[in-house]
Amino acid sequence: MENELVHALTESFEGHAQETENGVEFWLARDLQHLLGYSEWRNFLNVIGKAEIACEGSGHVIENHFVGINKMVELGSGS
Repeated sequence: MENELVHALTESFEGHAQETENGVEFWLARDLQHLLGYSEWRNFLNVIGKAEIACEGSGHVIENHFVGINKMVELGSGS
């Protein structure tokens, strides 16, 4: 059963990949938040922070892997 779950999660994860004009795959944190089971953004921000620390700790430049963007979301009021 674990094997099936891993395959299902992988397909879901890959299904949310986006692609730049140059063919580089990327994922939006707001999409990953839900895929990984975080219902609140503030809790997922902690995960992102830990991932950035791990990235830097492994000798990579954070800015090469994490890009801060603001995605507009629709509000219930329509504004």
